[in-house]
Parts: sequence; C-alpha cells; structure tokens
Amino acid sequence: MNDLTLPEPIAAYFAADTQNPEAVARCFAAQAVVKDEGHTHIGLDAIKAWKAAASAQYTYTTQPFTLEREAGSQVVQAHVTGNFPGSPVDLRYRFRLERGLIASLEITA
Repeated sequence: MNDLTLPEPIAAYFAADTQNPEAVARCFAAQAVVKDEGHTHIGLDAIKAWKAAASAQYTYTTQPFTLEREAGSQVVQAHVTGNFPGSPVDLRYRFRLERGLIASLEITA
C-alpha cells in the first residue's frame, strides 16, 4: 500500500481483496451487508460469492489513498485499475466497523 494507516479489518480487506474471497469474508461480521454496483449482499456466504464473482470476472488492483471519518463510518478512497469498463477509477469504500470486524461496506464511484 502506501503510508496510509488503516484500521486492521479494513487493511485486511484490502490485503485480501482480489486474491481470496474466503480471506475477504473473514474481515466481516456474520450478518454484514455489502452494497456494490446496485446490489446488496447480506451475510458471509453472499459476501464470499460477491467477491468470488468479481475476482473471476475481472483482474484489478486497489490502492487506498485517503481515510476519513464521517458519521460513524470510515471512508477510504482508493484508486482501482484493471480490465473492467471505465478503468482506472477512484472509488469510495464506506466501512462501518463493529467489534473489530466490518459490519457494512458500501462501494461507490
């Protein structure tokens, strides 16, 4: 990554992001919610399936570059480059953490 210091579950999410859906799922609470590309994924099985599908369809790298705190959430901006339409793009990842795990994640452009 870079000199950006991220909370542990967020750092673990980005470290596992493109390589291992199981490792990504371990960053989340059991009933976590992910919102991405107009779809909502609830629970660890749905989150694993979401990440596996994205990883199978596209190859990409994610480089977080800012972290802000907004209304109980941690918002990370990241530069994403890969073989997907519109690449490269900067995305916003809005994380809500609970008990050392990700309770929710919303990804927006």
